[in-house]
Amino acid sequence: MTVEFLRTLLGWSVLINWGILLFWFVAFYFLRNSMHKLHGKLFKISRKQLGAIHYLAMALYKLAIILFFLVPYLVLRFLV
Repeated sequence: MTVEFLRTLLGWSVLINWGILLFWFVAFYFLRNSMHKLHGKLFKISRKQLGAIHYLAMALYKLAIILFFLVPYLVLRFLV
């Protein structure tokens, strides 16, 4: 595995994961009521709790993308 291959892999991973995060945000924004109907029945949570859980999960996912994909990509891009 070459450095160039790893850099390319990490770059594509960043883009794909940001796309997933963007899709999740847009889906949650437009389908919030449907999601609350489903999750409210299953877990007995309020709309406010559902929003807090989703936004916290999105923040953690974004942090993981930055930590595990973007930072290694930038290191390989500019320091190697």
